[in-house]
Amino acid sequence: MKTRSIASNLLIGSCLTICLSTAADAQIQRPDVKSEQKVKVMKDTAKGTFDVKVTPLAAEDNVGDAAIGRLSLAKTFSGDLVGTGKGQMLGSQSEAVAGSGGYVAMERFSGTLKGKKGSFTLQHIGTMQGGKFDLNVMVVPDSGTGELTGISGTFKIVIEDNRHLYEFEYSLPAAK
Repeated sequence: MKTRSIASNLLIGSCLTICLSTAADAQIQRPDVKSEQKVKVMKDTAKGTFDVKVTPLAAEDNVGDAAIGRLSLAKTFSGDLVGTGKGQMLGSQSEAVAGSGGYVAMERFSGTLKGKKGSFTLQHIGTMQGGKFDLNVMVVPDSGTGELTGISGTFKIVIEDNRHLYEFEYSLPAAK
């Protein structure tokens, strides 16, 4: 049985080597492929505020653990982003240390970005320890629609005086 396993591993390894070397040869033979696919991008920053309503959702049978909360997100954006965001969040707080926890969320924005109409999805990953936040929010690749097709970027959330502000650094393909 071990001999067959070793032979199978050698066969798989050989196939991977052949596939990778074929791909490398293809790149050597056509070095202009990447230059043909380059698209000019416009980089910009959008700023504004948003209101958010977070609503606890009922636990689903046989899904997850009671220590992980599920919530719906409903946002209204103003400023350079005008529209709505809808999504879901999963979060958990430490049972042993107050002020520590984490969350993940997916949110779909629909509306306009500096007058360009469309939608895109944001992915949130956040942790908190000792009251300090580490939050990463980014555009899901290839999630843009309409005039926002091809959008990429990072979204910074700032909370000041109970107000939610955003700074959205993004790139869009340049208009043709």
